Amino acid sequence: MNPRAIITGTGRSIPPKVVTNFDLEKLINTTDEWIQQRSGIRERHWAEDGVGSSDLAAEASLKAIESAGLDKSEIDFLIAATISPDHYFPGIGVMVQAKLGLGTIGALDVRDQCSGFIYALSVADQYIRAGTYKKILVCAAEVQSHNLDLSDAGRDMAVLFGDGGAAVIVEPNPADDGRGILSTRLFSDGRSLRDLWMEAPAAAQKPTFGPAFMEERKYFPRMDGKSVFKNASERMPEAVLQGLAASGLTVSDVSLLIPHQANDRISQMVAKKLQIPLEKVGRNIDRYGNTTAASIPIVLDEAVREGRVKRGDCIVLTAFGSGFTWASAVLRW
Repeated sequence: MNPRAIITGTGRSIPPKVVTNFDLEKLINTTDEWIQQRSGIRERHWAEDGVGSSDLAAEASLKAIESAGLDKSEIDFLIAATISPDHYFPGIGVMVQAKLGLGTIGALDVRDQCSGFIYALSVADQYIRAGTYKKILVCAAEVQSHNLDLSDAGRDMAVLFGDGGAAVIVEPNPADDGRGILSTRLFSDGRSLRDLWMEAPAAAQKPTFGPAFMEERKYFPRMDGKSVFKNASERMPEAVLQGLAASGLTVSDVSLLIPHQANDRISQMVAKKLQIPLEKVGRNIDRYGNTTAASIPIVLDEAVREGRVKRGDCIVLTAFGSGFTWASAVLRW
């Protein structure tokens, strides 16, 4: 029987440029009070022109590799999650591989939006359990600030997003001590995809890049906020409970819950439904905004480096995003 997969290293990369709500007041018709009341966000980080998600992923990956005590030559597979790749194609996996000089290892790209990191982690978990790979780099990074609608029409979404990247190293746990990834649970429902999507460019339409989608501004993300709030508040607790049940655990066993940082009101709602006190919930959206696929591993890296995560702790991750997709992962640290 192959050993359980375990996270052995974490890292994050945050662009240095800070954009506060007061900075946004100068760009669009909004206020600091309005943004904080609806999202809990005070500031976010935006990447400079020329910096892509692959750059943030590569920097975070180096920190995760160092944290795990590895040499980068030991990495034998790479999984990258993003919805904001540097180019229409290819994905950022091969770009991270090249920037880190990882040789000709496989590079898999995962497109599951805000749930992308947990989906990617679930793939790494299965590869480790199957004995296919031994040291897997899982990274998630986003640069959404380069494609935000900074007009009154797009202000509801433009104020939410920040840029950032994070990574973890996943390896087999040779000890039979119960530590590692206990379960992952993945879900989707494509019937609601138009409630949170970027309609164009659309390969199903001819021409894919035409003047119509430019004129109609379809290349900006759009969201039905009420639908997303309702579904996220319901689906994430459901996924957590299923993951805990599959792991033979209950809510009382949870040491730290890390929900996707979409909206602090959602995070608080998830905690309330699960009856988990807020001091056991990882939250940093006030400083980073919504960093999409990168949000969960950013919180995780902060928690690890701040000493909030201790050996033997039960850590639960949960996400909800465009698609709709949602997921959970239960870890014994």
